[in-house]
Amino acid sequence: MQKVEAIIRPEKLVAVREALAEVGFVGLNIVHVIGRGAQKGIVHAGRGGDVHTVDMLPKVKMEVVVRDADTETVLHIIAEAARTGSLGDGKIFVIPVADAIRVRTGERGDVAV
Repeated sequence: MQKVEAIIRPEKLVAVREALAEVGFVGLNIVHVIGRGAQKGIVHAGRGGDVHTVDMLPKVKMEVVVRDADTETVLHIIAEAARTGSLGDGKIFVIPVADAIRVRTGERGDVAV
């Protein structure tokens, strides 16, 4: 099993969630985060010429645990649905998962996902 963590633009959340659901990946977690990467923030020009830099931008972290065989499919779906082609589109991380347990039934491993 693999945990796929995707840090994406908030406005792309619905598109990514719907793209995953279309092929049967409906179980996921969402966390609203702030952060920065290569984009390094944005600069706002205020009244009177004041310049204000916002270097920590709002993003969404999406987490989904999938079977090893589904990892590449999920990566492709997220990357395609989240892509705008501009700085700040985000990152995707893949983390090995040693085990999963469905609390309700006690099932373990791939069947618990």
